[in-house]
Amino acid sequence: MHGIPQDDALMGFLWYAGAFVIAIGILVTVHESGHYLAARLCKVRVLRFSFGFGRPLIRWQRPGAETEWTICAIPLGGYVKMLDESEGDVSAQDVERAFNRKSVWQRLFIVSAGPAANLLLAVLIYWIGFVQGVSEPRPILGEPTPNSAVARASLRAGDEILMVGERATRTWADVRWGFVQAMAGQPQVELLIRSGSNDRRVTFSTPSLSDISDESDPLKELGFNSFRPEFPPLVGTVVAGGAAERAGIRVGDLVLSVDRQPVKHWGELVQIISAAPDRSLRLELSRAGQRLALDVIPEKHTQGGQTIGRIGVGVEASGPWRERLFVEIRYGALDAFGHAIVKTWEMAGFSLRMLGRMIVGEVSLKNISGPLTIADYAGQSAKVGLDAYIRFLALISISIGVLNLLPIPLLDGGHIMYYLAEIAFRRPLSQRTMELGQQIGFVLLACLMAFAFFNDITRLLS
Repeated sequence: MHGIPQDDALMGFLWYAGAFVIAIGILVTVHESGHYLAARLCKVRVLRFSFGFGRPLIRWQRPGAETEWTICAIPLGGYVKMLDESEGDVSAQDVERAFNRKSVWQRLFIVSAGPAANLLLAVLIYWIGFVQGVSEPRPILGEPTPNSAVARASLRAGDEILMVGERATRTWADVRWGFVQAMAGQPQVELLIRSGSNDRRVTFSTPSLSDISDESDPLKELGFNSFRPEFPPLVGTVVAGGAAERAGIRVGDLVLSVDRQPVKHWGELVQIISAAPDRSLRLELSRAGQRLALDVIPEKHTQGGQTIGRIGVGVEASGPWRERLFVEIRYGALDAFGHAIVKTWEMAGFSLRMLGRMIVGEVSLKNISGPLTIADYAGQSAKVGLDAYIRFLALISISIGVLNLLPIPLLDGGHIMYYLAEIAFRRPLSQRTMELGQQIGFVLLACLMAFAFFNDITRLLS
């Protein structure tokens, strides 16, 4: 068993760390910009816009400007500091620009603008994706896993899933999302299946999400496998920065053998590489009529609760097979905007339902992820490509927006709760009540962070 060279390990760490810092930088800047722009719109004086917490590393402020811009040592958040009489003396000429002097509706608007900015970022990303179009695999079944729920439902290789419940499914992503939604509360779901030229309906029992093992693909656990024709082992794509690119593999290379074991089709290549994480493999290739041999070390990835190897290559699938197996998802500008809003709304609502199920114990707290897991996903999505990384940003942006709307003091949602109470009771809450709420909020957030870090470390060690 060969270890990963130190240079590769360092480059891998820097790649994941860089992808994480860029993601957090974008999402925090968007969130705090929402607060900042809303405050400026309401004529509140902004004293500081900070990316990160802790000791300031960089400070700058334009001559004559009111706002100081800082980058701090801990890049896990940020804040916008506004003029406020509760935090210090305010001069008579500036008192009308203090946050606490604004109407409750203006304060509610300023506090809500941060989470709203995160959700709007997700809408923008999805809208651009829908307008540009993306090619995704159709939900055509491969051979079901023996003795699985899919096999028991009499589904066969070649069947295409047209609907999950009331949701039309054009891609495997649609099928996965439909099943995850069903697992969140439905004991069974009806599938519309196309077998050849005939359509039929199948009632499919759905386990609860709490019965699905952590970090696994729900479709794999149910026995779904995508249809894979026997494509030749011809490299169609090479992931930038991946193991294949570092080893010198290029688009157009034909893999002849791995460790002297002949490779007849792409599925065999995937199987061999998946079974060899962190182990050096010798690939014999044909390139422009010449033979050459290259050594590559598959990188470890977790999929379906198992550790597999990947080198970062994709199959060359063109012609009639590509038309059969892939569908182009594209909408006009107006339709794309509507689909983007619906997708963001569905993702946000599902996140809230999952949080509620965690609170009542129906879903494991192991599903809470911290910065290490986010960094892992950031690095993996960045290796897949820019499109995957941007979609990852949309997902995390929704999560940040939803998390900040929770009615927990210290979060934006806690302040929203205070201002709604002020509107209902027609007077601000007492200082003692707000201080007590802050203490409770601190304890709740500390527990949440402790769970997140514990889960991160557990995943890392396993």
